[in-house]
Amino acid sequence: MATLTDRLLNLYASAVHDVLRGMGHHDVVLPHEIRPLDPTRKLAGPVWTCSGRMDRTKTRHETLLGWTTLLSKAPSGHVVVCQPHNHEVALMGELSAETLKNRGVLGYVVDGGCRDCDFVLEQGFPVFHSFATPSDVTGRWMPDIDRFGQPITIGQVTICSGDYLIADRDGVVIIPSAIAEEVVTQTEAVAATENQVRQAIRGGMDPVEAYLKHGKF
Repeated sequence: MATLTDRLLNLYASAVHDVLRGMGHHDVVLPHEIRPLDPTRKLAGPVWTCSGRMDRTKTRHETLLGWTTLLSKAPSGHVVVCQPHNHEVALMGELSAETLKNRGVLGYVVDGGCRDCDFVLEQGFPVFHSFATPSDVTGRWMPDIDRFGQPITIGQVTICSGDYLIADRDGVVIIPSAIAEEVVTQTEAVAATENQVRQAIRGGMDPVEAYLKHGKF
């Protein structure tokens, strides 16, 4: 039986957004600056949240111990979503991506930077980020270790662990956990209708007629 994650991977962010909007949920899309490192790679699954901030009073050892602790706590079968509260340093790189991938983490979304981009692309680990930089966390950034899994806010969206996420080249959409099953089911129905509209248009049907017939465009 297909899991919710499997079903989401067969959908697309725009359709999920439209269903959420129709249900009265408007603040569900992360800032458009957050883009896929590999635009051909889709990401979906339950969310695990983390956060942190710049702290140049910490030593190299303290920051690297904090970062590796974050990696060790990330649960398999989840998408890590990070609010680093800075746009200075990279919050993902080659060894970190390799670690998360090998631990069974599905992917990583960060309102911040990534580095070692070519290596991460070679690994095939899905990363969504807002910029690239060679600067790393060492001696500069510490995770909020006491807030792993706690709600975070990115842009206008509050994200809780257990929410679901779908991300593709159109952007990143957050699905509240309480309605995730309903949203996926409704989106599957929408996708089926859109397939009918697509076939009608390809068959030469007028767009107005197609819209009036199927109620979707």
